[in-house]
Amino acid sequence: MAERDVARLRLIRTAGIGPVTYRQLIARFGTAADALAMLPTLARRGGGAPPRVADAAMVEREMAATARLGARYLFLDDADYPPLLAEIDTAPPALIVRGDLRLAGAMCVAIVGARNASAAACRFARTLAHELAAEGATVVSGLARGIDTAAHVGALPRTIGVIASGIDVVFPPENAGLQEQVACDGLLVAEQPPGTQPLARHFPSRNRIIAGLALGTVVVEAAPRSGSLITARLANEAGREVMAVPGSPLDPRAQGCNLLIRDGATLIQTAADVLEQLRPIDPRSVRAPASSYGAPPPADASERERSRITGLLGPVPVSVDELIRQSGIVPAILQTVLLELELAGRLERHAGGRVSLSL
Repeated sequence: MAERDVARLRLIRTAGIGPVTYRQLIARFGTAADALAMLPTLARRGGGAPPRVADAAMVEREMAATARLGARYLFLDDADYPPLLAEIDTAPPALIVRGDLRLAGAMCVAIVGARNASAAACRFARTLAHELAAEGATVVSGLARGIDTAAHVGALPRTIGVIASGIDVVFPPENAGLQEQVACDGLLVAEQPPGTQPLARHFPSRNRIIAGLALGTVVVEAAPRSGSLITARLANEAGREVMAVPGSPLDPRAQGCNLLIRDGATLIQTAADVLEQLRPIDPRSVRAPASSYGAPPPADASERERSRITGLLGPVPVSVDELIRQSGIVPAILQTVLLELELAGRLERHAGGRVSLSL
């Protein structure tokens, strides 16, 4: 059990340290061990108590359990970490995987949709996935009921299942056989530690992985407010293609897809339509929209700069870009202050690069 991996996982499992914070800490201090040593100092500058660091023994038990399950860790700076996923700002610092990692290096297409999908939509998703896999694409989905299940079944073995639980937990229960088949013949991906149950807050996190792995996301039947539309939004924010299958305006399950098309998503009806959108794209050219801020600099912020930035923050989320404009402080210094506040438990990060003071 590598000491470096234990330190990285301790930092990842420390409460309050999310993907953005983890990246900034590693960028600033070079190693997880050095970042862990600096947490008390940074939190003190932010005006609060340091986060409770994950216990080394607990992390070692998790790593041993992962190995017993036949799974392994992929850390963000590993050479075989999925390159498209690494491009999004919120890329998971660590994944737990079982299966063939080469599938993540192929052209990946996400297929998502309603859990209570119609029989016709499930048949369409299964056929679409089968035809895409036959053309060498990898189909990514979330192993949920309905469209997800149909997509995995159609694409096997060229499929990646991303789950919202631990790698050893099955949800829904009826997909136990399918999940094991994906792990053995395709690729199974989890962000949560083994034994973690699929809580509601884990599903949006799972959706960002699905969107991040794929060059494009196809939505097949979705209600206007659904996890599938969250995945489509995340794909769009990551600069990826968003595609949707049109449906009857009389079917509530088609409303989400029709709204996506109205708002600019590409209408698709066949696998050829999907491939026409994605094949001209070189995956190496895909980059998440550039942030207007970078990693924190070696130099610390001054008290005047800390006071200026804190004074602009409040309980209402505001974009980091807006803070940069209003404060006049260089982006890297501003990120240093936000990092200190977050480690002190005084800052919350929200979707779309927004932040607020904790209540």
